[in-house]
Amino acid sequence: MNRHDISSPDGLNIACYESGNPAGPEIVFIHGFNQCAMAWEKQFASAELAGEFRLIAYDIRGHGVSGRPADLSRYVQDALFAADLHAVCEAFGLRRPVLVGWSYAGRIVEDYLRTYGTSRIAGINYVCARTNNDPSFNGPGTFELAAMTGSDLADNIRATRAFVRACFERQPSAGEFETILAYNMLMPAEIRRAHLGRPPSDGAIMLSIDVPVLVTQGSEDQLVLKGLGELTAAMIPGARLSIYEGVGHAPFAEDALRFNRELADFVRMAQQHREPRGAGAATQTDRS
Repeated sequence: MNRHDISSPDGLNIACYESGNPAGPEIVFIHGFNQCAMAWEKQFASAELAGEFRLIAYDIRGHGVSGRPADLSRYVQDALFAADLHAVCEAFGLRRPVLVGWSYAGRIVEDYLRTYGTSRIAGINYVCARTNNDPSFNGPGTFELAAMTGSDLADNIRATRAFVRACFERQPSAGEFETILAYNMLMPAEIRRAHLGRPPSDGAIMLSIDVPVLVTQGSEDQLVLKGLGELTAAMIPGARLSIYEGVGHAPFAEDALRFNRELADFVRMAQQHREPRGAGAATQTDRS
């Protein structure tokens, strides 16, 4: 990954990373809550993706090495998250990227769509994505979030370890776990709390999406239950649902070969798409 720092419209430093074919179709990866762009290591290291596509990732505000303003109101405004993503696309001169949104990034994609619509993107890959705030879709892994926002450091570390474990059905190696835990501990508790305190969303924006959509969902997800992935695919006309059996919240890491293959196929298809789909197109399901 080659790092580039850009400024958001409100003056926040956003750490961005680029790799792959500079002339290829564009993919923007947006990580989940408490993570960072390093989560996409198995995509940036993939010869299949890096040889054909231009890969961009960035650290969400307050995450990774992006800026952490002390004013907590700058973590709750939908327009700021939309503007950050737009600024990344503008800074890299992206023409029609596919957005890949994991977990909490489902909300960030929603923020972007409400402000900028779909005219600047080729498609969306929702990955175990939080597309609404209905608590009935919260898995048992979310029970650790309260302790992750408290002031007791020992409790915070314990809860963060449990949260990271809950992200995977197929657990990472010891070395991978240490790296993931390290970057999960970068975000202060008060900023975690601010992110989690954002006003809820009902996900109604999904009904108006008119670009190709792939919904990737782990059957054993302990954070965002499988039912939300199924609902997301059902709400978006023509969306394809790909269920990863025996996989948890991180299909791109737990079954990277399949994920990278499916993403590559989806991006190729989305880049050929020119006209909005008609409403009512059938949802396709893939459980291979």
